[in-house]
Amino acid sequence: MRSITPWVKPRLQTWVRKRESHTMKTILIVEDIELNIDLLTQLLEDDYRLLVARDGAQGVALAEKSHPDLILMDISLPVMDGYDATRSIRKTFETLPIIGLSAHAMQGDAERARSAGCTDYLTKPVDEDLLFTKLKQYLG
Repeated sequence: MRSITPWVKPRLQTWVRKRESHTMKTILIVEDIELNIDLLTQLLEDDYRLLVARDGAQGVALAEKSHPDLILMDISLPVMDGYDATRSIRKTFETLPIIGLSAHAMQGDAERARSAGCTDYLTKPVDEDLLFTKLKQYLG
């Protein structure tokens, strides 16, 4: 009796990967600091499909191209800051969850991010538990 494993296993693996890519929510990380990108990637890569933009303009372009389920938006970015990038994204995606991220913890920073269109705001370093709570809140 011939074993069917040699040809079934690769097809099954391909099917599982395709299925996971369709069911996994996509998060766009807009961040310019490599250490922060690495940290967020390590935290999220097992549960979400991740896209990365390293400046605000790239973030806007990638959001329009990929239609992510949520955006983690650094506020202090080169080319176009997170406030302007969020305003631009809001012109196309009115209800897309955008969580502003910033090392600034000054009074009024969260309000400024929300007035630019951020759905929520977290300070850096990001509290893992709070991040996952927010992701569950916005992505289910």
